[in-house]
Amino acid sequence: QVQLVESGGGLVQAGGSLRLSCAASGSIFRISTISWYRQAPGKQRELVATISSGGRANYEDSVKGRFTISRDNAKNTVYLEMNSLKPEDTAVYYCNLKIEYNRREYWGQGTQVTVSS
Repeated sequence: QVQLVESGGGLVQAGGSLRLSCAASGSIFRISTISWYRQAPGKQRELVATISSGGRANYEDSVKGRFTISRDNAKNTVYLEMNSLKPEDTAVYYCNLKIEYNRREYWGQGTQVTVSS
């Protein structure tokens, strides 16, 4: 069983920065694609950023140039560095792990990010 624990959320003013972390248990981290999703009140969950096992990163258009996803396989941890935050970035951010060879996936419990104007 894989467990994902997010941390790093909080309240920040517009223009500020936060770094989210997602720590994973288990040995399948290195062969998994890790993604960050977010869900704002009244909206559907949306994909924010993804990083493959090989380190290839992709971003949703609204966060390109502001957010950076990275991974540390030695620590089984993925990070989401968020800069130039906007009120519209306010949401619960979720970490998702998908094993690349069988597509099985796991979710973290989420961490709240609130950006005040």
